[in-house]
Amino acid sequence: MNIKQLLTEFIEDESGLTAVEYAIAGGLVVGGMIAAFNQLGSNATAKLNCLASAVTGASSDCTGS
Repeated sequence: MNIKQLLTEFIEDESGLTAVEYAIAGGLVVGGMIAAFNQLGSNATAKLNCLASAVTGASSDCTGS
């Protein structure tokens, strides 16, 4: 096998391409979530903190933010 054939096979090999596509898609989703939370501001952050404390069992009233 010569170098030209090796390079041709290397260029045509797409076995790792799917993992890269999933990584890019995941990064875009996370980036979109970060942008959305930044746009929603502190009210959404307060609600998420309230939800997190409710999940851990802390008693807090989250109706008045």
